[in-house]
Amino acid sequence: MEREIADQLEALHPDAFGWALHCCGGDVSRAEDVLQSAYLKAASGRVVFGGASSFKTWWFGVIRLTAHEEFRRLKNRESLLGRLIQRGWGETSPPQTTPAHQIEQEEQVTALRLALSRLPSRQAEVLHLVFYQDLTIREAAAVMKVGLGSARQHYERGKARLRQFLLLPPESSYEP
Repeated sequence: MEREIADQLEALHPDAFGWALHCCGGDVSRAEDVLQSAYLKAASGRVVFGGASSFKTWWFGVIRLTAHEEFRRLKNRESLLGRLIQRGWGETSPPQTTPAHQIEQEEQVTALRLALSRLPSRQAEVLHLVFYQDLTIREAAAVMKVGLGSARQHYERGKARLRQFLLLPPESSYEP
């Protein structure tokens, strides 16, 4: 990173932190994480000041977009299993943990693992990257070294097959 840009970033730091704090709804630790991520983007060259606006406007835009990315990651952080279980319960929070619920959850985990193992490798891979690693389909495609259209197709087909496997009666879901 050029010294001039580093100096400008340093001069803007107090204002930038205030902006990050605003973008994060007053959550200090999240604002610190967002600002650090924005600095890393600038240092690694992932974002570059093009001169189309003032430096401060550009930098605050980077912080805003970084905060939105962080919010999206936090929102999608819960696992696929958690989402499936919540749909089954029709609640936003899991019920109280009782032995019966723990057994049911263990059975659901086992069923999900079995269903994932039955998927073709590309479908399982893209679902894992999207749901467990919080990547977008575009990012998953890059990791898998396939085209975006191919990754989308594997993603959609994988979700459909996974849904089929999970909706089958228990005795038929254990067929080889």
